[in-house]
Amino acid sequence: MTIRWGSYKVKNLYDELIRASGKPRPAADALARYLHALKDKDIAECKAAAETAIHVMGITFTVYSEAEGSIDRAWPFDIIPRIIDKKEWVQIEAGLKQRVRALNMFIDDLYHDQRIVKDKIFPAELLQDSRNFRPQCVGVNPPLGIWAHICGSDLVRDKDGTVYVLEDNLRVPSGVSYMLENRQVMKRVFPDMFEQCNILPVDDYPSQLYDTLASLSPRPGDQPEIVVLTPGIYNSAYFEHSYLAQQMGAELVEGSDLVVGKDNIVYMRTIEGLNRVDVIYRRTDDMFLDPEVFDPNSMLGVPGLMRAWKAGNVALANAPGAGVADDKVVYAYVPAMIKYYLDEDAILPNVPTYKCIDKQERQHVIDNIEKMVVKPANESGGYGMLIGPHASREEREKFVHLIRRDPRNYVAQPMLTLSTAPTMVGNRVEPRHLDLRPFILSGKNTYVTTGGLTRVALRKGSTVVNSSQGGGSKDTWIVDTEAAS
Repeated sequence: MTIRWGSYKVKNLYDELIRASGKPRPAADALARYLHALKDKDIAECKAAAETAIHVMGITFTVYSEAEGSIDRAWPFDIIPRIIDKKEWVQIEAGLKQRVRALNMFIDDLYHDQRIVKDKIFPAELLQDSRNFRPQCVGVNPPLGIWAHICGSDLVRDKDGTVYVLEDNLRVPSGVSYMLENRQVMKRVFPDMFEQCNILPVDDYPSQLYDTLASLSPRPGDQPEIVVLTPGIYNSAYFEHSYLAQQMGAELVEGSDLVVGKDNIVYMRTIEGLNRVDVIYRRTDDMFLDPEVFDPNSMLGVPGLMRAWKAGNVALANAPGAGVADDKVVYAYVPAMIKYYLDEDAILPNVPTYKCIDKQERQHVIDNIEKMVVKPANESGGYGMLIGPHASREEREKFVHLIRRDPRNYVAQPMLTLSTAPTMVGNRVEPRHLDLRPFILSGKNTYVTTGGLTRVALRKGSTVVNSSQGGGSKDTWIVDTEAAS
């Protein structure tokens, strides 16, 4: 048996690799021919090689269960990559840079003059009710005027081929380590393909991240001391924290490893004494960062950290308060932000979004809830949402009640038919829905990963791609077809 693309059906869907005719898209042609030549035995060996690599490399993710607590599991990985032509990627990259630039200007504006509110582009009541606006950050001027140095924007493609931004993650976006590890696994599984195809690299991300963080240092003339601040080994993203610290050559620290002196300078405790810290890549939520300012019961943060940051003696990435733009209601206003701050039209569109805080839009959502995907403003990981077409009558009625009780907390979007890609099911390939999270770094320069973390819903018909809810991932190949020809 071999993989027969002629029997791979993508009716009424946009497939990332295979057209409706059954023929591969130009950027995927070499991969499709390579996979077609594999026998069952070859496919089994490829899958085994991937599983072995994941085990040897120790790639895990953490899930939480009420019965069993936290559990480390092997990373769920599909050996067929997702492919995007570089010609299309150039446009996507430009759109992501535009979007992050406007978002950073928006955050900086909110903590200073609030021009966008005064000019009635962004409603004042949304800011007043924001769970992630931090009054403690008003008037602070972070280096380069940038608040969200690391952003992960989720992209989806609809059945007509249009790429939309689904949401922006600006607090502590995760997943980039899996993008890097996916590439290492694929190089072991399909080494020949990396010689045949001009696949753009992602391996430079740790050095790009280091350069971005170093550009924030309050001591630009010296070699900066950069640390990665983790909540600890029980955090679901601890694998990524330790991985990125190791790749950058930075120290991995917990809050107890740092101390703020009377000079408002952050120091790291070492066996040789105190070392000054210049930049903290923090993977801890705002509310746990500094018990003097936020949650006084926090054991994860560093007392005095906000004093040191406000004094300009240490850089924090992402800056506290950046999460004000990481809100699904705020997301609905990003195209308006781009027009307001940059005087440009958005290159990448939003998914059409109904804001339940608006009376007319709220009624439309309630009247059409069986067709809608309803999302809470600040949840992540696919939690707390309603997928109307797949929900029971009782579940829909429950969400109508939730929306009426707290309209500020909900937005709704029409149910998109997400694009698919061939995914291994046994020794067969079947279409599975997916999304994509590229990562954007903002410092002296702006950098976008060539690709990102593709997450795939492994269950047939499902659109839930989160690994914590049964999803998996694929390597993402940006292929330069012009260079290949």
